This record gives sequence, structure tokens and C-alpha cells, in this order.
Amino acid sequence: MERQFREILSNKVSGTTTGLWLLIPEHLKLGTWDLLGKMSHSQDDTQLKRKLGLQVIHESAMCNTRIRKSNTICHQGFDILNGLPFIASDVQIHNLLSEHSLEQSRELQIALGKLRQIKGDYRGNLIAMDPHRIVSYTERISPKKKIKRNERAKKMLQTFFAIDSQTGQPIGFDIGFSSNTVSNGTKNLVKQIKEIIPACNNPLILSDAEHYTEELLNLFALDNSLDILVPAPRNQRIVKYFNKLEYKEYWPGYYIGTSSFRFGDDRSIPEQLLIVQRQGLKQTEFEYKAFISTRKENVVEMLTTEFPTRWTIEEYFKYEGSLGWNKALTQNLNIRYGKMSLCLITQYLINQLRKILPEDYRKYEVKHLSDEMFHKFNGDLRVKDDKIIVTLYGIPEKFGLRTHYENLPQKLESENINPRVPWLYNYKVDFHFK
Repeated sequence: MERQFREILSNKVSGTTTGLWLLIPEHLKLGTWDLLGKMSHSQDDTQLKRKLGLQVIHESAMCNTRIRKSNTICHQGFDILNGLPFIASDVQIHNLLSEHSLEQSRELQIALGKLRQIKGDYRGNLIAMDPHRIVSYTERISPKKKIKRNERAKKMLQTFFAIDSQTGQPIGFDIGFSSNTVSNGTKNLVKQIKEIIPACNNPLILSDAEHYTEELLNLFALDNSLDILVPAPRNQRIVKYFNKLEYKEYWPGYYIGTSSFRFGDDRSIPEQLLIVQRQGLKQTEFEYKAFISTRKENVVEMLTTEFPTRWTIEEYFKYEGSLGWNKALTQNLNIRYGKMSLCLITQYLINQLRKILPEDYRKYEVKHLSDEMFHKFNGDLRVKDDKIIVTLYGIPEKFGLRTHYENLPQKLESENINPRVPWLYNYKVDFHFK
């Protein structure tokens, strides 16, 4: 394979996907090669498995899950980027992912999350959690569900996501299946969060109304390392509190009342806090909204400042969904969980690239950004000594890429990062812009 790779590089390679090579320095800074080792505990042909993993990551960056269907000359440079002399087939990728257990994919997520925590991607005080359903195109017989009442029911893949609601960056996710309840899926995700976010942050989980279950709220009540704030339903048990509470006015038309709350009669479970928000100036106009929380202080700040940040998770699915959160082609759990875990690496790489782009481009949806950076410009590859020289044509100076990418090996060495790319047979990579 190495001989084939070098033979391809001995000729000048040109293509329209060479913009993906801009992710190389972010790979090296993150340590992607070592992270991919988390998905293979075997030492046999582990390099090939990691390179196939790199193909999945770069396909995700193109917001295109079907590049393998069009293995043509227009994708020159894409295969070399992964350290391969070919583009792997659907069967090869599926075999790679199906060999790995859910636990191995979870270990990859945790390792990535710990690195991001060290790099400052999470503040860790407020975490938004959401049971996110993805439309599935599987041919398996499976139940159909509606996302909205006026839409037709569709096959769905259930996932459970956690996002740092202050930075908008993903912490991790768990995958659902037919026998997995919201409570069980959330419990697995909470374990993952606790391995990534330090307990000293005392995080508050901002959850969806679906997390209002006795099992889940009692779990948080017994756990002193993190708290939860969850909207409560307007059922008979909750509504009866509305007229019994003493409300305190914080500004005209805005009142908050609180009461102790406990599911069931088990006195070993600490009491939680029922919070009722009342809005309106006249009794005939009063509107009530109830919450349950295991945190009993700073109630006003929780409702007015912290809980609204939960919508960051909806923005995440809107802006980053094309990386792999908007559709599922199979419901094989090993394959889906493995692929989506690799997509978390893609999201990190693109987020780092965003930071060096002009302000306007940082706000682009990932599909738009991918079209602008990875599909739009021609480029070629050639070898000079121990370097692969990537020449990109027509990239506007306003992107400011020349400053960050020319003389890349020296820039990486100044940051104490080895500029040799392990999956490119230890070549260095440098960039020219014309």
C-alpha cells in the first residue's frame, strides 16, 4: 500500500477536494491518529482501520455520505488525504464500523471530550440535554413516529445529546434502540458527562420535558455532583400547586413560587424543588409554567438566565446537522454509533478552522462552510523532499489563510507539535496559495 501511495504522489495530483487538506494542522494539534486507536484494541492492521476512519471523518466534513458512490478522477487527493491509494467502498467502511462495539465508540467520545475539556471548549457549568430523533432510511421493519403533528410518521433513530450550552460545543451522545427508554439513555449519557466534565464545576443539566420521569429525577436527587432543571407537565399533580403557592414578584407581571417536591413515599430520596413561574398582571391573564430542580438556590437566575441557554442545542442541530445528525441510512447500532462518534471529531476540526476565518464565515451553517472551503477551489499535490506541497488556487485573501498555513511545518514546530503526519508515511505538509 505504501508503494502505491508513493507512486501516486510521484505524479502531480489535482482535484477539487484538496481544500480538505486545510484540516491537516487541526488533526495534528488534536492527535486524531491516536484517538482513532480508541476504536481498535487490536494491533493487527490497525493502521488501515485508522485510515478508513479518517475517510469517514473527511466524508462527514464534505457533508456527503455518498462520495464512495462516485469514485472518479474528480476526487483525486481525497484518497491520499486519508493515507490510502484508493477510496474505500461502502462494504469496507461498514465492515470497519460493525467490528467495533458500542463501548469502543463511547471510549472514543470520552477521550475526545477530555481533550476538548483541557483545550477550553467547555465551561461545564450549564449543559443542555436533548433526546434528538433522526430520520432513518433503513430498510428494516421498525416503528414510525411523528416529529410534528401535521407531518407523516417516519422511521426514526433515537439519540441523546449533551451540549455545553455556553459554548455550543458537543460533549457527547448516546444512541437509543427500541427497548431503551429516555431514562436509561440519559443515565448512560450522564455517566459520560461525569467522566469529561470535572465535578468541581457542579454542572446544571438543562433538560427537555421528556426527562420528567421519577427514575431520572430521583437519580439526580441522590447525586451530589450535578443538578437538573426539567420542565414539569401540566398534569393534575402539578396544577394543584398553582393556587397554593406564595408568589414573590420580581418585576411587574413576573412572579415565582416554590415548594418542596418528592416522587412517591420513599423518604431516603432527598426532596426536590418545585418552581412555578407565573406571568400576568391580572388573575384572568395568569400563565403558569412549572419546573422541577434538584438545585434549590439562585432560582430566578436559573429560570431567566440559565434555562434559556438550553436552546443552544437546537441551534447546534440546525448549524451542524449536515455532519451526520440529520439522517441515518442504517439502524445497525454499531455502524451508526461508530460513524456518529467519528463525526464528533469532524465537528471539532471544522470548529477550529472557523476560528481563523473572518467573522461572517464563522456563522455559516456547516454545509455552507463546506461548500465554500472544501468543494469550491481547485488544488494540486506534489512532493518536494520530505514534504507534500498542497497548492490551492483562487482562495480569496480575505480568508486570511496564507498567514496560518504557509510554512506550516515551522509553525507547528514552534507550538511543539510534530509536523510529520503519521498516516501520510511521516511526510510533512505545507501550503502554497495562488
